[in-house]
Amino acid sequence: MVRTGDVRIWSLAAARLAGVLAACAAGVSGPAAPMESLSLVGATDKAPVSYRAGEPMTFKIQLLKDGRPLAGKTLRWSRTGDDQQTGSGEAVSSATQPVLIKTAIGQPGFVRLEVTAFNPDGSPLRDGAGNPLKFDGGAGAAPEKLVGYPEPADFDAFWRAQRARLAKVPMQARLQEVPPLDPAFRLFDVRVDCAGGRPVSGYLAVPKGAKPKSLPAQVLFHGYGVGPAEANCHRAGMLTFDLNAHGIENGRDPAYYQALRDGELAGYAFHDDTNAKPETAYFNGMMLRAMRALEFIKSRPEWDGRALMVCGGSQGGLQALNAAALDHDVTRCDAGKPWCCDLGSVTLGRLGGWRPSFADGLGYYDPVNQARRISCETVITAGLGDYVCPPSGLSILYNNLKGPKMIEYIQGSTHGYDPPAPQRQTVIHK
Repeated sequence: MVRTGDVRIWSLAAARLAGVLAACAAGVSGPAAPMESLSLVGATDKAPVSYRAGEPMTFKIQLLKDGRPLAGKTLRWSRTGDDQQTGSGEAVSSATQPVLIKTAIGQPGFVRLEVTAFNPDGSPLRDGAGNPLKFDGGAGAAPEKLVGYPEPADFDAFWRAQRARLAKVPMQARLQEVPPLDPAFRLFDVRVDCAGGRPVSGYLAVPKGAKPKSLPAQVLFHGYGVGPAEANCHRAGMLTFDLNAHGIENGRDPAYYQALRDGELAGYAFHDDTNAKPETAYFNGMMLRAMRALEFIKSRPEWDGRALMVCGGSQGGLQALNAAALDHDVTRCDAGKPWCCDLGSVTLGRLGGWRPSFADGLGYYDPVNQARRISCETVITAGLGDYVCPPSGLSILYNNLKGPKMIEYIQGSTHGYDPPAPQRQTVIHK
């Protein structure tokens, strides 16, 4: 069902969606960019993921200067899609009417529309940051009918083996108190023994004076990259653990992290040889650490034993969704533009993106497969121009989730950018 709200289950959902990327670990877009003096905006003639297969889609594209239509500029567009069809064209912007671009897709899936603005002399118009002015968005037909690439036959057996492997390593935690950024909290640099070659590492923020069994808990996960955990992880009234994706040291000088980026952890997720098998894929250790991080925070005396949340954007969303599937004590998962959803879709002709090449070993970590094991409340954001995390994969993720769920599609949103006041569509199932 499609709703605009459900007070009983989703009374806080709008607020969470508005702040999910800021609240989650680093790695996706931050707050929406301010209105530029020049902007290229787009919307569809109806809710952007409400089309039927074969139904005409009309995009309305308008060039604005200081919020007013700007005439006489060339708009060049290209259309791609999950149907492997392409198209292109150009038009001239008008001061009175938007440029209309019409297309359709004859099967469940998404169309991507990219539009760039040029001066009459052929030079590109640029936004306030100096980048070529561009709209990157799309529309979907029957996304509820999309299905993913088949999951591995031994998926559950593999994860039973990984849990057993983790259980063989005693959970020994070492906490070093460090100066907090907020004086209302105590902050600890944490290391916890773990299977997978590296320990869990991160920062734990505890409100001062917290009583036993008094606080909900949250684990925050980070986007792609190599760096420290975030010490500024304080959340009022909450026990928060900010997890380092790699189990490396926190609080080191920049040269330490640069050496890892250039050496041991260079392109860590993109090695086809190791991704061929689930035991050797880099994500194996990452998800073992996610499971151990949840075990650690549940062992804290301040946890209330009831509310346990996971949150992340991009790669952090990948980790959060795996964590929610692998630990059924998780009560809520917020995943902003989660990465690596339905990696096998490229073999089915769908648009891919900036992510690892499909390999058999990655199917064990693909969130669309883990989604079938997630029963907690889950909130997802998707950009209709995001081809780091294509909207088809996020739709399949949503379709596979078993618990109460919500996804918001944002028009003109790419992986690192949300436009001001975009067209949005929210889909909710209890």
